Amino acid sequence: MSLELALCLIVLFGLAGIGTPIGYAIMLASLVYLASGGMDLALTGEKILQGLYGSFVLLAVPLFIVAANIMNAGTISERLLNFCIAIVGRFRGGLGHVNVVASLIFSGMSGSAVADAAGIGKIIIQMMTKEGRYSGGYAAAITAASATIGPIIPPSIPMVLYALVSNASIGSLFLAGIVPGFLMGGLLMMMNAIIARRRNFALEEPVPVRELPAITGKAFPALLMPVILLYGIYGGVTTPTEAAAVAALYALILAGFFYRALSVKSLYQIFVESARSSAAVGVVIGGALILNFIVVSENIPGMMSDFLTGIDMHPLLFLLLVNILVLLLGCVLDATTIILVIVPLFIPACNALGIDLVHFGVLVVVNSMIGLITPPYGILLFVINAVTGIPLRDIIREVWLFLGVLLIGLLVMILFPDLVLFLPRVFGYGG
Repeated sequence: MSLELALCLIVLFGLAGIGTPIGYAIMLASLVYLASGGMDLALTGEKILQGLYGSFVLLAVPLFIVAANIMNAGTISERLLNFCIAIVGRFRGGLGHVNVVASLIFSGMSGSAVADAAGIGKIIIQMMTKEGRYSGGYAAAITAASATIGPIIPPSIPMVLYALVSNASIGSLFLAGIVPGFLMGGLLMMMNAIIARRRNFALEEPVPVRELPAITGKAFPALLMPVILLYGIYGGVTTPTEAAAVAALYALILAGFFYRALSVKSLYQIFVESARSSAAVGVVIGGALILNFIVVSENIPGMMSDFLTGIDMHPLLFLLLVNILVLLLGCVLDATTIILVIVPLFIPACNALGIDLVHFGVLVVVNSMIGLITPPYGILLFVINAVTGIPLRDIIREVWLFLGVLLIGLLVMILFPDLVLFLPRVFGYGG
């Protein structure tokens, strides 16, 4: 390790340790590397601009954020919830099932776990805790766990970022996330059913069959969004980035004109909040672009690849070790940082060991999402605590069982890559 890299890492971890936003910490550490190595500090701006302007796919990130915020502000979330209640609310633990199914549907629109938890999650937690039917901790825990599905089923902001650093096909990544997303949802519903039976949760009053057509009709335009997105991408009509623009426009038309749930003032607030969220992601992306330049300059990927191929490590063992590392990092780092800063180190090793990058990408994204509900950091736990006021200790006490079944799902995906790669192969995307 060179002196310049050592100084860079000391500054990076030192700043992160005192609470500096990770994007700024990376940028400042990179400046220290360049300065101590006698390089031109203008390289910082050059690498950021090259990365941002040279990647059309990054435009999808702010567009998906706008789409999610519009749906949260309008009445789309409520209509989707009413539809889910009509379908699965009649079973024991019904509102828990509604929570998971709503996340499965909403994930086909937002691409963001935080948007899912803060938007539709807040609404359903209020429904679950009304009249004491469910404890606040349980409602918040299953909401956080189900929100992890958001970035697995397409569209997915983390998968867009992974495609940026790996050059894997976004189309293949989106397809590969569908089966794992439904697997995660099925496991969460199974655990909810077991807990509901043990704790004897109350049964909800079933929605009369005669009301189902009207409820479905109200939700139908919103349910069309995932269909439009997937048809646009896989029918060859749009690129994934263009599909993100279509999603934002469709959400705007739906909430503003069809449902008439948006005012000019609320739309302005949506755009401001979306700009802030996009800027926060952009800062981390900018920092990662500089750090990746440093990593390549130090030939770290090449050394890792040579080391792994030199010891003849089995691909399955490599995947298990990397996923354990990502899971541990997920306890203290956010998913964006893991994907943009840590994951690029392993891409050359995956190529050397013959590991499919689409399979690896889905594993990393699923693992990073599980990290969002893993104490002590677990950003989704903090988000739900902030929007509902439910004590963090109550959420953590209830989240462990859901965390356990999601880890089982991750292990299944590691051991059976065909489960992940089935749909990409069917659609001819390779893998």
